[in-house]
Amino acid sequence: QVQLVESGGGLVQAGGSLRLSCAASGRRDFSSYAMGWFRQAPGKERDFVAVISYTGGRTDYADSVKGRFTISRDNAKNTVYLQMNSLKPEDTAVYYCAADAGYAILVAGAPDYWGQGTQVTVSS
Repeated sequence: QVQLVESGGGLVQAGGSLRLSCAASGRRDFSSYAMGWFRQAPGKERDFVAVISYTGGRTDYADSVKGRFTISRDNAKNTVYLQMNSLKPEDTAVYYCAADAGYAILVAGAPDYWGQGTQVTVSS
């Protein structure tokens, strides 16, 4: 089993920045997993945000965050990050970290593991 714990959420003004972190534990093969971020606003479905391959060499983003968000990982620290710049009120959501051995499976929204989520609120 893999346990994922998100941190770094909070309240920011529009145009500001946040960096989310997701720490993985429970097994020793974190570096073999693709990692991603999803978000869910109140009353809406959970949406894909970003994904990164196990080597960090491949990334994909939702169109709504391209040019503003950057996903990265540090396998030595068992941690994945989401740098969020130029935040907008519509970015307000609970952000969830996710992991799966398959990159395509993660992008499709069916990962094996989910974190508990961290709240991001962007004021206008």
